[in-house]
Amino acid sequence: MQRFGDGRDWFFDARFGMFVHWGLYAIPAWHEQLQWRGSVPRKEYEQLIHQFNPVKYDPDAWLDLAEETGMRYICLTTKHHDGFCLWDTQQTDYNVMHSPYGRDIVGMLADACHRRNFPLCFYYSVVDWHHPNYPNQGRSHELPAPEPGDQPDLERYKAFLVAQVRELCSNYGELGAFWWDMNVTGVVDPSINNMIRELQPNAVINNRGFDEGDFGTPERDYDGAGDQALAYERPTEACQSVGRESWGYRADEDYYSNRHLIASIDKAMARGGNYLLNVGPKADGTIPDEAVAILRAVGGWYNSVKESLLDVEPASHLIENREVLLTRRGNTLYVHLHQYPTMRRVLLKPIAVAPRKATLLNTGEPVQVSLSDLPTLRMDEKGRVIQGKQEYLRLYDLPVNAHAGTVMVVKLEFDEFPL
Repeated sequence: MQRFGDGRDWFFDARFGMFVHWGLYAIPAWHEQLQWRGSVPRKEYEQLIHQFNPVKYDPDAWLDLAEETGMRYICLTTKHHDGFCLWDTQQTDYNVMHSPYGRDIVGMLADACHRRNFPLCFYYSVVDWHHPNYPNQGRSHELPAPEPGDQPDLERYKAFLVAQVRELCSNYGELGAFWWDMNVTGVVDPSINNMIRELQPNAVINNRGFDEGDFGTPERDYDGAGDQALAYERPTEACQSVGRESWGYRADEDYYSNRHLIASIDKAMARGGNYLLNVGPKADGTIPDEAVAILRAVGGWYNSVKESLLDVEPASHLIENREVLLTRRGNTLYVHLHQYPTMRRVLLKPIAVAPRKATLLNTGEPVQVSLSDLPTLRMDEKGRVIQGKQEYLRLYDLPVNAHAGTVMVVKLEFDEFPL
């Protein structure tokens, strides 16, 4: 994958980040789109501002957890669809400074990130259920229609949006990324991203804003076509939350299994993509214990196998087996068993050279390998016998049952590259 050739290339080195969805919706603790999905009237929902007082918010605690997990950047929802702003914006009173907390949450996180040299990224929703000029028309993630007193005017709303984005890109130091969401208006206006680039030349911009941006954003496991690709063609950052139902804090969340998240991370990163894993802090500012436990489990796996995901190139095209993915660095191949193994072997046809060393990265234990002439290799697709030996590299007696709850990664070190 071709790099940008400028300051944005930090993105290709960092690879794994923490997404944080946080706002007023943490108080009712049902979903970040409570106002829309729960059909809550605006006047009722906006009263939550008077309860927002996250006295336990500690950005360093968030960053400590991110670093423990192996994450190397963070992206915060500065304004989600409900329109509530987590910074001291001058464009609306619907912001954290008018809550009982009365402190600039974005600024506090920015200070911690810059002090620790930890890249800071901002999420910003184009859809806005609070601003009177946003043209709600019942499109995806919009209110069914304007509410009483609204004055829908896309140009006036864009002026508001541009002013807010200018604040975010001017007042909080260097940014690593600007992460748009939900431009369901369909408006194309490259001048907005051009402004971001002028103010933050090292920031990558995603593809959900007013033009195609720098990178794609497949969400959760919705992109079946992407799962068929052996490598991403353009810069990509997959995103997923630790829970199935909500990105914001949900008190009764249905959390994903550790293995599902680990496999999701592995299959995206082995294809050359970045990965943004989300947590939703509680109303007091702390990350839920269940989410902390999940990140620590994910981090235990990631930190043991990350050499197979960092500074490597996708290499799955080298083999016929589509049940595994390969990454490569020089004469070293890494075999990713991201799918649940159906047997204790992995066949790497057409590789016909044995490595000098094979290691299970998860534990450091050796892996059995051989060049094997298997019965199934002596028959072609039409059921005819193939004459002569068909010897290809086989990894066998893999401890798949002992590692059923994780993703195994095997490191193969060759004296010379086998293909």
